[in-house]
Amino acid sequence: MTYEEAQITIDDKTKNDSIAISLRNLNMLAKILKRKRLENGALVLASPEVKIHMDSETMEPLDVEVKKLFETNSMVEEFMLLANISVAEIILEAFPDCAMLRRHPEPPVSNFDPLIKVGKNLGFDIKVDTGKHLAESLDEAVNANNPYINTMLRILATRCMMQAVYFPSGIYEKSNFFHYGLAVPLYTHFTSPIRRYADIIVHRLLAVTVGSDATYPDLLDKQKSKLLCNNLNYRNRMAQYAGRASVAFNTHLFFRNKVQDEEGYILCIRKNAVQILIPRYGLECTLYLAEKGQSSAYFQYDVEEQTQKCGDITLHAFDPVTVRLSLDSSNVQHEKFVLKLVHPYIEGFSLPPLNVPSKRKGDSKNKNKSHEKRKKQLH
Repeated sequence: MTYEEAQITIDDKTKNDSIAISLRNLNMLAKILKRKRLENGALVLASPEVKIHMDSETMEPLDVEVKKLFETNSMVEEFMLLANISVAEIILEAFPDCAMLRRHPEPPVSNFDPLIKVGKNLGFDIKVDTGKHLAESLDEAVNANNPYINTMLRILATRCMMQAVYFPSGIYEKSNFFHYGLAVPLYTHFTSPIRRYADIIVHRLLAVTVGSDATYPDLLDKQKSKLLCNNLNYRNRMAQYAGRASVAFNTHLFFRNKVQDEEGYILCIRKNAVQILIPRYGLECTLYLAEKGQSSAYFQYDVEEQTQKCGDITLHAFDPVTVRLSLDSSNVQHEKFVLKLVHPYIEGFSLPPLNVPSKRKGDSKNKNKSHEKRKKQLH
């Protein structure tokens, strides 16, 4: 059963079979678990997951979109988190020196400077002294006229975070075991042994704990566990880079020979450019306002207010814009997206809108399959 099928079953009030009832009960329990996590200060951040529809015969990308999430995604996540936390407690008690755990360090306050500044310019007071205060500040940072502002603030908050890492329990004091993003004192990865080696080690430790397997010297060697964790952290970073490169490659293939206007939001403003987020495709691209190393002939940059001004038009962070999106393939090894401003219109700088609006190509019927890329996660 897919997440979508499970969600349809839960929502269909005419279904009252054992599966539907069980799913609704699980969903109810998951909501209780999530509420308790949030009350403890767990963060809800944002990082768009990209889904690429491929032609089943040619394997050419037919469409790029942001993956749709259902309530059932959250339901499964809550029980996965509960399992990971529970197993972490069990293996730490059994192996206080070599339990493989996962910690998420608290970021330095200075990491949040961009988020605080953007929030202040939008009229929000983002408190970052504790994870709970950050979570509460993000919950309160709502603009009724533009609901997407809250999502963008959470995207920026994600980028302020430290990387979560694996470690053997014997090398840190317990006060350093804390997982900042989840707001839990103990955490590990247990639920995905088919795709993460760390989970295999955790399964081996748990198997020894419950008496279903025997231990071996390397498993209980603190120094070797430390080296293993270092390698896992390195491999995890490399896997993230490879995943992003895969999505970038297929996204570039999809946009070759395409020119289209898209709605976007200004994510951040720099001296000679603005960073644009295009929600439709989960893309983040740069709109250059001047050549590299030169000042813009059209815009005046205000470093304090974080704005770019041209006449009576001022660009702020999170402002909606329309951009012309195309792909520069002049250097095949270094293809890059090119953005041009369409709206707001600035004489001599902006382009007129295309006569024909862009159309999404491809649907997810029988001949498509999807390639999904999970962005860096705090778990």
